[in-house]
Order: sequence, then structure tokens, then C-alpha cells
Amino acid sequence: MNALNEPVIRAELAKIGLRWANCISWNAGVAELYQQALERGEARVAEGGALSVMTGAHTGRSPKDKFIVRNAASADTVWWDNTASLTQPQFDQIKSDMLAHARLKSLFVQDLNAGADPAHRLETRVITEFAWQALFIRNLLIVPKADFAGAPGLTILCLPSFKADPERHGTRSDVVIALDLAQRLVLIGGTHYAGEIKKSVFTVMNHILPEAGVLPMHCSANIGAKGDTAVFFGLSGTGKTTLSTDPERALIGDDEHGWSDTGVFNIEGGCYAKAINLSAAAEPQIFAAAHRYGSVLENVTLDEDHKPHFDDNSVTENTRVAYDMSAIPGAREDGRGNIPKTIIMLTADAFGVLPPVARLTPEQAMEHFMAGYTAKVAGTERGVKEPQATFSACFGAPFLTRHPAEYGAMLKDLIARHKVSCYLVNTGWTGGAYGVGKRMPIDATRKIVRAALSGALENVETRTDPHFGLAVPVHLDGVPDSMLDPAKGWSDAASYDAAARKLVAMFADNARRFAARPEAPRHAAE
Repeated sequence: MNALNEPVIRAELAKIGLRWANCISWNAGVAELYQQALERGEARVAEGGALSVMTGAHTGRSPKDKFIVRNAASADTVWWDNTASLTQPQFDQIKSDMLAHARLKSLFVQDLNAGADPAHRLETRVITEFAWQALFIRNLLIVPKADFAGAPGLTILCLPSFKADPERHGTRSDVVIALDLAQRLVLIGGTHYAGEIKKSVFTVMNHILPEAGVLPMHCSANIGAKGDTAVFFGLSGTGKTTLSTDPERALIGDDEHGWSDTGVFNIEGGCYAKAINLSAAAEPQIFAAAHRYGSVLENVTLDEDHKPHFDDNSVTENTRVAYDMSAIPGAREDGRGNIPKTIIMLTADAFGVLPPVARLTPEQAMEHFMAGYTAKVAGTERGVKEPQATFSACFGAPFLTRHPAEYGAMLKDLIARHKVSCYLVNTGWTGGAYGVGKRMPIDATRKIVRAALSGALENVETRTDPHFGLAVPVHLDGVPDSMLDPAKGWSDAASYDAAARKLVAMFADNARRFAARPEAPRHAAE
């Protein structure tokens, strides 16, 4: 899709002030982006054909460097307790300086769609200074079949070599991710981590979709042969991508979706999977995608023969592979599914007290959605010496622009109207906390998930967990009964009770943050 001629291209870029770019690549395909990335020294080719890159000092998101402009388009709708703000003059100064920085630079432009449902599609123009980032976002969003008919609905300018000036620009550091909802413009500078581009798109969709009565969700989704759609909520490290990538079901998407009155749709057109300890045995489809021409490996070390070392965390625990949906056999080409039949909320409880599975009432589902709980473990982040509870509202607090109660009200309404079955699945530790117990076996978790999706857990005998009030199955084929009752796996019952009470108190403390909720949005009640 390179139909636009040079004068048209330059006229399009001039709309945002880009008038001096030296060389512009417009909607280049995979082969051209490979060639450019290699010739410019941006990347290496890994065994199997994937493009391998390193992102330097920033190997993950910089959430404290993300800002939204406080103006008429955002003042009354943005959840400012969760969002740092810039003034309009500050944003305009950053924009002016970034445009000046882009003079005579070679730029790569990709015109892509966010949203597989045509009724809720956001035409997105991404402008980067690196060929590999252009390939990355081409994998992650949806390649349209025709050129944009008019101006894009969102423009992202990503210049990693641009350094923000806190005194001049009002930023916290030399990294900046700044969003102006009025201009529908995102400016990214100071970081090579491509995940910032992807999450900027999701942030914008989190703001605009509720206005159309669509719930944006940080989740994966798949669909069975009978059209039964399942949604998987979960923070990083809980198994969201792994468990939704199931050879027996068609993958809709692994990370970001919208839920409308007609069903679920993928916001993206690809996957951004964690690659640390990736293996063919545990995750065959993702492993195959990581050895595929067109995929992008991020911060995965290569040996002298260019073989990826997925067990090497010397650069970061947050190694990644980005690939388009065609890498997953049987994935939904249209990126769409029916109204969900099942919701699975994933947590990796490092305290070892939550059961591996529990059936949730609608009220409990809302509580866990609002909590967005998982736990960090020692070694995953600097300074983390013991398990630490992490609560991320709606399983995606860094990307929420509106108050969580708005999204929560929408989910509650959808669950009630469509009688959706909801489950909590713990992929964390059993037999004790991290350091004592062991990680929940992936095979057992897969059996649990498949039982939930098949409806086999709907009418099984359950017990009520004394600490969390959850309905926990007493027996499940293929899963040891002792594993279903976490207390039985601990050598000391008193220690288990103490750990459970501690986590209950953490949940209660977190819930107090949302005790005074704003009125539900009008569309959620209609």
C-alpha cells in the first residue's frame, strides 16, 4: 500500500507540522522494513528469521513519564488521580521541539487501524524514526486494505532520539509520552521501548470507546468451535497470553479488546508476548512465532550463531516477541467473536493462599475486576525481596483515562444482561508462598480453564473458602483435590491462616480507594 505519491505524503505530514523530513518510507512492507533495519544497524536476524532488537536503557514502559493535556477535551472526563497532566503550552512546546528535531531525519510512516469492528475503528498514523519500530507496530495493529480516505483519527509521533527537558517541557525526565485528546496526537520521546506506541493506542481507545457504549478491556479472548467466546483478564505474568493461545480454540486477540452490544472485537492485529523462559513444550505456538520471519524479538539475547536465548534475563525479565495474528494457526482472521459466555480473571498469587479456581458471583466478579490483583515476586524487579501485592484497577490501571467505576459499571451491566459465567483462576503458587511452595503446574491450570470453558464447573460441588468467601470446587478431574484446597498444601495451618488474613486486609485497603465512586456513565445504564 504505497499508492500515495511524494507531494501527497508531504502534504499529509505537513498537517502536523512535519515539513522537513529527508527521507520518508510510507507503509513499507515487511521485506523493505527488514532491509532498512539491517542496513541502518538497528537490528540482527535471529535463527528462524525474526528481527532481533535491543531497546537500550528502557526495557519496559515509563508510566511516570506519561501525561495527558488538561484541556476542554479532557478536563471533566479524565481520572486525574491516575494521570499526570500537562498544560496546553507545555504540550505545544514539546511538539514544536520534536518537529524541529525531526528535520532531515529519515522517517517511517505506517497507516494502520485499531479496532477489528468497522463500527468502532480508529484510523491510526504512526510515524517513527526506526524501521524496526515501524515493523513492530505493523505487526501489532491491523493493516488496512485501502489508504485512509481522510485525516487519521489518531497520530503518533515516536522519536526515541528526542530528549525532553523537564524545565522547558514540564516533564519528569528526558522521557515523555504525551497525549492531547483534542488533537488526537501522541508524542513519544526518549525511549526506544516500542510497547509505548502500542499502549498509547490502547489509552486513546480506553477514552473514546465508552462514549460509544463499548467497554474497552485489557484482556485476551478466544472462541470455541461452537462460537463460545471467552475473555481472559490478567496482569503481566499471570498467563493471559499463554492460556488464551489454545490449539483447541481460535485466538481472537491476546491483549486489548472492545465489548459492544454485538460481541467482542480485537483492538489489535497481533500479539506482544513475554518471551522469558519461552519453550516449545510449554508454549508451542508462541515459540514458533518467535522463530518466524516478520516477528520482532525485543531484548532477547542471541549467541554467536544468532540463536535466541529465551532463558537469559541479563538484559531484562521483560523480554518480548511481537508478531501478527497470522503466526497463530487458526486465529480469527476478522478479529471478532460473539458475546462472551465465560470470563476468566487470572491472578498469580505469590502468597500461595488463593485457590487455583473459584466460581464468582457477579458481585465477586466486579470486586476482582476493580481490584485487578496479582503479586510481584523476588527477582522480577529491582528491590523486590519478597512477594508484593499489586492492584491494578480493571486489570489495566496505567492505561485507564476514566475513573474505574465507569468501566466497572459497564462490565457489571454486560455480565448481568448476558448471564456470563465468571471464574477466578490462580496461576501463582501452591503449597506455600513464593520461596517455599511451587508454581501452579501449567497442565493443571489448562485443565481448569478448559473445564470452565466447557461448562463443567457450572454445577460441581463446591466449598466456601473461609477467608475469601469464594465457591471452590471440591473435585476436578486431572487436578489433585489437595491442590484445590490451598490450606492443605501448607505444612503449618496457622501460617496459612495468617498469610490469607494478610491478603484479605490488602484487598480491603485497596477497595477503600474506590469507596466514593462517581455516578455510573449514562450509556452503562441504558
